[in-house]
Amino acid sequence: MALDRFGRNIHYLRISLTDHCNLRCVYCMPEDMTFRPNAEMMQDGEILTLVQLFARLGFDKIRLTGGEPTVRANIVPIVRGIAGTPGIRSVSMTTNGVLLGKLAGPLAEAGLQRVNISLDTLDPERFRRVTRWGKLEQVWEGILAAEAAGLTPVKINVVVVRGYNEADVVDLARLTLEHAWQVRYIEMMPFAGATDLQLRQVVKAEEMQARIHAALGPLEPANGGELDGEARVFHLPGARGEIGFISSVSAPFCAACARARLTADGRLRLCLLREKEVDLLTPLRAGASIDDLRQIILDGIWLKPWGHGLADGEFATNRVMSEIGG
Repeated sequence: MALDRFGRNIHYLRISLTDHCNLRCVYCMPEDMTFRPNAEMMQDGEILTLVQLFARLGFDKIRLTGGEPTVRANIVPIVRGIAGTPGIRSVSMTTNGVLLGKLAGPLAEAGLQRVNISLDTLDPERFRRVTRWGKLEQVWEGILAAEAAGLTPVKINVVVVRGYNEADVVDLARLTLEHAWQVRYIEMMPFAGATDLQLRQVVKAEEMQARIHAALGPLEPANGGELDGEARVFHLPGARGEIGFISSVSAPFCAACARARLTADGRLRLCLLREKEVDLLTPLRAGASIDDLRQIILDGIWLKPWGHGLADGEFATNRVMSEIGG
């Protein structure tokens, strides 16, 4: 068991498989983003070695992220290897959905259980403006393919950016009336690269809820009022699906955090919004023993901070979002 100094059992690992992406979302990275050489990234065997080690320390839940994880070479064998690791009970993925039309089936067969798919608007022109390169129809095809492959419940991640897609909140919520999906609205968080936009154009959950209530009726608490992961969950009367709000800025959920992150270059990041990281790839490549690596991880987890410092104007600038994976 990996405990931090506040007594939290850290058992959920988010692994960034790559910093590369096939989109350029305005809140994530600049359009002319330069990615790191593949040699600096964790290789397939290194990922599986570290997953095995984390599993022995009690980590049982893995989420694969990027950049965009589906652009990673050998993504299906990687998923198969992680899903087959003793002790791992949950393997999910956060993706932009562009390649899921062809990959959803093979990924499900390899052991992937669920997906979160980013979709910030249902308007093709606004989608293109937010993602810079994207085509809405590809993502929609990916959502339907994921559902058909059994990667359920499908969760739709919506980052709301003032001036880009705040007017789309209602239309996206309306999807839950007919689909057994969870539409999750995410307050934009500040990182390096797009920090000015991220600070000035935040739309808070309270405003999103008010828009939905005015257009579609009252939001009724779901999940017994408990968080579903990071989301506070509601549903519209008679809806098949659910609506969630991830309020990292206005209503942090740090007390319940059980997560750590492994960046694509093999660093253990202890909090999404803090810069503190622990290098695992360098000692792994230098021949460190399993016991040595185990202790490095445990020492790092122990120092996991209580929470972020956004309320005090503190935010991480050492990486853009695509280098962490969210």
